[in-house]
Amino acid sequence: MKVSESLCTIFGIGRAPVAPGTLASAFALVIAWPLAVLGGRGPVLLAAIAATAVGVWASNNYVRSTKNNDPSECVIDELSGQWITLAFAPVTPRAYVIAFLLFRFFDILKPWPISRLERLPGGFGVMADDLGAALAAGAVIAALAHAGLF
Repeated sequence: MKVSESLCTIFGIGRAPVAPGTLASAFALVIAWPLAVLGGRGPVLLAAIAATAVGVWASNNYVRSTKNNDPSECVIDELSGQWITLAFAPVTPRAYVIAFLLFRFFDILKPWPISRLERLPGGFGVMADDLGAALAAGAVIAALAHAGLF
């Protein structure tokens, strides 16, 4: 397995027979929680930025090798998107669960304009719709936090 394939599938999570995107998002929570508890939201945002950069590269290589513009096994976009959403969330279990649910909601339903981002080419296209979903979910979680619901 090529390095780019390992990375874009998050070492095989993307090959799970059921709900690989949701599994990747759950994996993202497991990694983000200790980062946030130890260092706050900053390390989670830095991890998201790094995962996005790696994801564009790895997904672009994978898209070129498979000739599939949006392979379902590429789940590094869920990892990155979930981490971006969590960077907006207060570091509490309740906020993290709601951030997880909001990200999955926006990622699965892809309301406009998020749905248009899927049309972008290559690895950027693989990542872009999840980045849009993450920003939408992040805006909602930030608004909920600002309203004092956490």
